[in-house]
Amino acid sequence: MYDVIVVGGGAAGFYTAIHLAEARPDLKVAILERGKEVLSKVKVSGGGRCNVTHAEFDPNELVKNYPRGEKELRGPFHSYACGDTVGFFENRGVRLKIEEDGRMFPVSDSSQSIIDCFLTEVERLNVKVLKHSAVTDIKKVSNGWQVVTIKHAYQCDKLVVATGSNPKIWKLLQQLGHSIEPAVPSLFTFNCKDKRISGIPGVSSEATIEVFENRLSDTKVSVRLKSQKARKPLLVSEGPVLITHWGLSGPAVLKLSAWGAKILHKLAYHFKVRINWLPEYNFEGILGLLMEVKRVEGKKTVHRTKATDLPRRLWVNLAKAARISAADKWADIKKEHLEALAAQLTECELKIEGKSTFKEEFVTAGGVNLKELDFKTYESKVHSGLYFAGEVINVDAITGGFNFQNAWTGGYMVANAIANEFK
Repeated sequence: MYDVIVVGGGAAGFYTAIHLAEARPDLKVAILERGKEVLSKVKVSGGGRCNVTHAEFDPNELVKNYPRGEKELRGPFHSYACGDTVGFFENRGVRLKIEEDGRMFPVSDSSQSIIDCFLTEVERLNVKVLKHSAVTDIKKVSNGWQVVTIKHAYQCDKLVVATGSNPKIWKLLQQLGHSIEPAVPSLFTFNCKDKRISGIPGVSSEATIEVFENRLSDTKVSVRLKSQKARKPLLVSEGPVLITHWGLSGPAVLKLSAWGAKILHKLAYHFKVRINWLPEYNFEGILGLLMEVKRVEGKKTVHRTKATDLPRRLWVNLAKAARISAADKWADIKKEHLEALAAQLTECELKIEGKSTFKEEFVTAGGVNLKELDFKTYESKVHSGLYFAGEVINVDAITGGFNFQNAWTGGYMVANAIANEFK
């Protein structure tokens, strides 16, 4: 018999158990982990460095990084957010550092620092960690909860579910009366095979990228169609777009994948994007610039004389797509080819055929319906004494440490609520 059982030996589960055991050392707390190792996602996150949180210390700005959960997390983040996370780890000897993009990592650049911190804490606080304990059933009983695993059946007063995106647990929660938002991938890159981006992996450029259904003009057509601009995009994002071996990545693409998770899933990850590689220009603006370059730099070749600060390899590929060869000089370029180049620069259409997981990130949109939680305590509105933390609920974020911050905040809120319940 335990006072509290935490199902899930990941980030949210450990954070909950540690805060709870510290606040109430008199309680018997156990973590049930289905695998042979705990904190496996922490270990591989951030390329093995663990992107612990983000240096966004304003809760009102922090919530803007959550496609699902923005409204619900506003209150919790005013109670516990990134600064509190930094304090938690630094008070336990794990110093964090801020990188240029705001991501925060252990100074050691090793996720093992975070894992060791957690393991040390649960041992110090006498939290029982039970591995190889996959949960097969959860039952509401008169004196609390019964949790059945492949090994044993356990009893507890309060139950915390922190299992991440686990379909088997979601099914058990449905049987208890909770509604589950279907899970779809949330953080991924776009697969694209196109001559304009082939052979130049690693090239990155600030851009505006729009998503459309597969009904735009054929990408082989170099003449701009006026009707193209009339259609409204399904999604829009701005920021760095990174060309990879398999297609497109970078912050702008990852934002699209997160905010458009359900839309892109419905499209079966086959759609078209229109990229403006020069977001400070529109078609007419860049055409005017190209015509001026033609007048001033007439004797020089187009491939070797860029009209903009676009990466050279991308500039050359787009010029080729506009049927401008390496030997063509600016003075010899016809207006129709300048128009084609302007279209490639500001209205570049690419066909997306599939997705790829972003590095080691395994983020999904979906989980326990947010309307069924009290976000002051993270307690279920369906059953008292049942709590949730982490990605088991329908909250997800863009990359940058925000998904972990959701886990830390949820874990703290649950621990605080349960600690007060037992008084």
